[in-house]
Amino acid sequence: MGLYVETQVRADLETLWEHTQEPARHQRWDLRFTEIAYLPRAEGEPQHFRYATRVLPFLVVAGTGVSAGERHRAGGDRVSALRFSSPHPLSLLAEGSGYWRYVPTPDGVRFLTGYDYRPRWGRLGRLADRLVFRPLMGWATAWSFDRLRLWCERGVSPERALGHWLLELAARVLLVAAPPALAPLPLAVPLTVLGLAAAVLVPPSARTPAARRCLRTPPARTREPRLLATLEPSRGPRDPAAAPEQP
Repeated sequence: MGLYVETQVRADLETLWEHTQEPARHQRWDLRFTEIAYLPRAEGEPQHFRYATRVLPFLVVAGTGVSAGERHRAGGDRVSALRFSSPHPLSLLAEGSGYWRYVPTPDGVRFLTGYDYRPRWGRLGRLADRLVFRPLMGWATAWSFDRLRLWCERGVSPERALGHWLLELAARVLLVAAPPALAPLPLAVPLTVLGLAAAVLVPPSARTPAARRCLRTPPARTREPRLLATLEPSRGPRDPAAAPEQP
């Protein structure tokens, strides 16, 4: 898979499963989505869903996907897989697939994801993806995983964790911006250098989410779960009026 993120969550497996599998909880901690909603399905079908991301105050990019999960596996771990796509012309992400693994350990749960996608817009889109979008997606995934960890381990709500991060970001920016604006010229340069070093090197608070806490490369060769091969590519949202949920 193109992107990989892993974290260790010191919580029980059921708590982590609920925080990641229930759409109302998932959309609270995952920076990549503004809204996630399940679509109606018949008994035995994979779960289709609709997702949306607010890119700008006036611009929402939406898409659909299909997912399935395995809660009872021989080794005690769990896995969920999904395929997704967005028809929105302004969405760089055209379609993709990925998985989550939940591996119980003596210290909690090893929670990891691998996913990849196909960008649109041709050669320009591939270049923009390689230079900007893909690194941003990797960072957003890792940051979100750490926000989820704080919620499960410490009870820090995703909203409060975001507030902590914004305050800390503002403090780091001030460390760099204040010396040139306030200090006399002979002192401005060394103070700016010191402020920049502090902004980069001082570790984040224990209650502030940070992407740096997550593993970003797989520790060994990893393979997609077989569950992913059972999912057909997402074909867009179904009209609930035309395809009502079966009793």
